[in-house]
Amino acid sequence: MNREEILEYLSTNDRDKLDKLFESARNIRTEIQGDKIFAYGFVYFTTYCRNNCNFCYYRNSNNIERYRKNHDEIIATAEALIQSGVNLIDLTMGEDPEYIREDFASVCSLIREIKTGKDTPVMISPGVVADRVIDNLADAGCDFFALYQETHNRELFDRLRVGQSYDERMHAKLYAREKGMYIEEGLLAGVGESDEDIADSLMIMGEIGARQVRVMSFVPQEGSPMENHAEPDRLKELVIIALMRHLYPNALIPASLDVDGISGLKDRINAGANLITSIIPPRSGFMGVAHNTMDVDEGGRTVEEAASILNGMGLRIATTDEYKAFLEK
Repeated sequence: MNREEILEYLSTNDRDKLDKLFESARNIRTEIQGDKIFAYGFVYFTTYCRNNCNFCYYRNSNNIERYRKNHDEIIATAEALIQSGVNLIDLTMGEDPEYIREDFASVCSLIREIKTGKDTPVMISPGVVADRVIDNLADAGCDFFALYQETHNRELFDRLRVGQSYDERMHAKLYAREKGMYIEEGLLAGVGESDEDIADSLMIMGEIGARQVRVMSFVPQEGSPMENHAEPDRLKELVIIALMRHLYPNALIPASLDVDGISGLKDRINAGANLITSIIPPRSGFMGVAHNTMDVDEGGRTVEEAASILNGMGLRIATTDEYKAFLEK
C-alpha cells in the first residue's frame, strides 16, 4: 500500500470501502497468527513526571494526586497479571526525577526479577533516558523499549511536548533498537494532525524498524491545556489500525483498553489489532493513562473479561510460549 492509497482510506466516508479494509486486515492477521490474540499487563508504577506535555493528565504542573509504588507492590501486581494469563509485563512510568537520579537501577532490578523469576517478557516505557541507562536496561534483559513520538510533524510535536526535543526522543528509541531491544512507536489521533501527517507517521514507523506500532485516540484530560480540545471520532483510530495491519502484517498492533475501556475492545480487534493492552488488576491501586480508572476496579480490564469477548468472536488469548514464538519470527 503506497502513500496515495493510505491517504485515500484516511479521507474516505465510504463505509463499504472501510468495511472491506477491516475485513482484509482481519484476514491478514488470521493468516499470520490464526485465532490467537496476545495480552499485555499494564503496571504504571510512578505517576510523577518532569515534563509538561499539553495533552497529559500527569503533566508536571497539574495539581493531582500522584503515587510511586514500591518494589514489592510492583512485583506483586506483575505476578497477579502473569498468573491471570498475560504474555508481557509493560512497566510504564512518567519521567520521574527520583528514578532518573539513580540511573534506573531499581527499574533494572525489577526487570531482572520478572524476566528470571517469572520467565515473562518485559516492556519498559521510561520516557527519554540517557544512552547509559538504555545500556543497563538492555543488560537487564528488557525485551521492548516503548517511546512514542505521538506525531512525526515536528511543529505539532513541539506544541504537544513543550520544551522537549524531537531528535532526542527519536535517538533514544533507535539506540534501544541498536542494543537489541524491540521498539514500539505510537501516534496520537485527534490532536491537530492532518491525514498527510498520519500517512507520514505510518511510513516512518516502518522505516525505523518498529516491531510494535500503535495508535490511540486523544482523550481530553482535566487540568491540561487541551482539556477542552474536541475528542476525535473513533473511526479514524480504527482505520489507522487497519492500515497498520496492511502495511506491517507481522507487527504487534494493540487494541488499548485505555481509551474506551472493555466496550471498545471488539471494534479494535475487528479492525486488525492482534493484542490487548492496559490490562490492570482490579483494586490494585494502579492506574491507566487516558482514562485512568475506567473499568479497573469493576474488573473490566482483566484477561478474563477480554477472553470472554474474544471467545464470542472465535478468538482466544495466546499462551506466553506462543507469544515468544511470534516474537522470534
